Amino acid sequence: MRRKGVNYSKYGYIFSIPFILAFLIFSLYPTLYTAFIGFTDMKGVIPKQVHILDNPFGNFKDLILNNVSFKQSLVNTFVLWIANFIPQIGLALLLTAWFTNRRLNIKGQGAFKVLLYMPNIITASTIAVLFSTLFAYPMGPVNSLFHALGWSDAPIQFLQDKNTARGIVSFIQFWMWYGNTMIILIAGVMGINPALFEAAAIDGATGTQTFFRVTLPSLRTILLYSLVTSMIGGLQMFDIPQLFITPAGGPDNATLTTSVFIYGQAFKGAYMYNKAAAASMIMFLIAAVLSALLFYLMRDRGEAKLRKQLKLQEKAAKAAAKGL
Repeated sequence: MRRKGVNYSKYGYIFSIPFILAFLIFSLYPTLYTAFIGFTDMKGVIPKQVHILDNPFGNFKDLILNNVSFKQSLVNTFVLWIANFIPQIGLALLLTAWFTNRRLNIKGQGAFKVLLYMPNIITASTIAVLFSTLFAYPMGPVNSLFHALGWSDAPIQFLQDKNTARGIVSFIQFWMWYGNTMIILIAGVMGINPALFEAAAIDGATGTQTFFRVTLPSLRTILLYSLVTSMIGGLQMFDIPQLFITPAGGPDNATLTTSVFIYGQAFKGAYMYNKAAAASMIMFLIAAVLSALLFYLMRDRGEAKLRKQLKLQEKAAKAAAKGL
């Protein structure tokens, strides 16, 4: 934009300089340096000369082919993410349909939304302590409840069973994040053209038909955003598995996620920074591939067909012009 010979666009570049510098120093450089470490023999707390391996991809091959713990952490990460995301998106959609239903016109929505979103703003360490206390052995609220209801004669070691530990960690992640997903979906519904809902009501559509035929198709982009961000967050799951169960990743590595594995490789034992960096880059590639796949599967096929038709029409017009 120019006014009286003054170029105001340059100020936009000036104001963006702090962000660019912060990104280059705190994001891009660490990422590139981590990628470089993955090809080296860097390990140990005592500084020493770092060499690139004779086989640059040796660390990556060793993790994928020979490291049982890393492969187990991959499986655990996807199991824990899927187990918490499916009920999370399901409940978030249900609450979204409930809160945005104009026929119900629910009173006190603000208070409900705050209460449902509140678990997301509680620190992970606090939640880890809370659930550790709830499922404590031998004396804990859950064990006491089971005993009072006659469901068990002896205290249960919930955190020593693989399936129970995974289930609790998945529930914690679900409980922490469903409110956040709900708020995002509600914001998406508020951005839908009200004329669509009015047309559906005039046509006699029920609330269920309106939700599945109007609301959900219009939320495609928001759902894609929620799915991608949840997937990336799930692949980076660290705080609850690290803090909730001692030792971290127990029992028998049932809750060992890739982030917990990377932390253990980098800052425990032999301080194998090269293996930790290689694992980080593998997870980066997995996240990138899955994100691209999700973008492809959830693309707007109607728009793609329209573009294809326009291209065909353009080719036909060019061919006709050449014929003339």
